[in-house]
Amino acid sequence: MAAEQEEMSVWSDWLDFDRAGVEQVPEKPGVYLMHASMKVMHIGGSDNMRQALLDLLADPCAGKARRFHYMPTESYAQVREQMLKEYADKHGGKLPSCMEGEEDRK
Repeated sequence: MAAEQEEMSVWSDWLDFDRAGVEQVPEKPGVYLMHASMKVMHIGGSDNMRQALLDLLADPCAGKARRFHYMPTESYAQVREQMLKEYADKHGGKLPSCMEGEEDRK
């Protein structure tokens, strides 16, 4: 039961996608979703969310995001894949704008 409880993570509040916002993120495994003007730009997952988000601040596309939220989870790879599948199913098979070109990674 303890392992099941750990996996019952919840999403954070939406934060500004800037250094101050990212510094609030724990250095733990998890997934994150970034948007600008309510358009999803990037869905990611990492074993260190804070570092991954800090790296994305410098990304030419993802760095344009304005807000993000995150969810700590040890199962970040599986959760990210499910989120990407659901996004693609709702958007005619397309990935978020800053992830186009990653289709071949499957």
